[in-house]
Amino acid sequence: MIKNTTAPTALLERMTNQLIQSKAVDDRQFVTALGRGLTLLAAFEQHEQLSHQQLCQMTQLPKATVTRLIYTLTTLGFLRTTIQGQYQLGSSAIRLSATAWSQHDLVAFAQPLLRQFALDHEVSVNLATEIEGEMRYLACCRSPARLSVNLQVGSAVPIADTAIGRAFYAVSSPTRQKIIDSNLQDRLSAADYLDATTTLLDSAQYYQSHGYTLSDGEYSADILAVAVGVFDVTTGHYGYSLNASVPRSNWNAEQYAAMIVPKLQALAEQIGAGV
Repeated sequence: MIKNTTAPTALLERMTNQLIQSKAVDDRQFVTALGRGLTLLAAFEQHEQLSHQQLCQMTQLPKATVTRLIYTLTTLGFLRTTIQGQYQLGSSAIRLSATAWSQHDLVAFAQPLLRQFALDHEVSVNLATEIEGEMRYLACCRSPARLSVNLQVGSAVPIADTAIGRAFYAVSSPTRQKIIDSNLQDRLSAADYLDATTTLLDSAQYYQSHGYTLSDGEYSADILAVAVGVFDVTTGHYGYSLNASVPRSNWNAEQYAAMIVPKLQALAEQIGAGV
């Protein structure tokens, strides 16, 4: 069966109905232009990228209106154009979604566990997911030790250069990996894309053998990090990854992994199970 890419999602249908209702009752408090813009964004609820024609069909808005909305939303960073000439959610939308994700039940549940873990083991520990070809941080707890990189909720880091990105790729389904590859291809030069995919495939094999990934100075010269995937029992798939990092000067990579990985794996299992 061929998926109908122009079928409205539940969110899009609800917003479209609200637009129609507000017009019918002549609601003067309702800003129609804003409503139309948000409706256009709602079309991406279940779609990674959409064409101009698909957006017109899904939102039932005039072609000229969609053109103006796309221009405005792209200018403000809520949409971006892909190399195929289609549209994706942009960095502004991603930052808002990361903030919203930080209030998600699993993320909210994880935060006190991360704080305790960072305190008990003197590491920085972070929870992230892949969005638009980057790892977006959803929860962060810093180590007492000074690290050169100060990451906060909403911060983005490369997938291939970081343990947290490599772990996420390693535990992702083949379908999700293809999406990540496509996102990276849109972002990177041909040479960098080849290097990134080679690194990710090697990391996935390493994860299968060792149960974690490692970044020893690749992202930041003085940071040593390990990471594992987080299986969300609510959704039934790996939706996140979790890292623990320390200054490289304080640890040998093999000794650090032997000490922290079993504890990090236990933490990931606890977060994913929600208990």
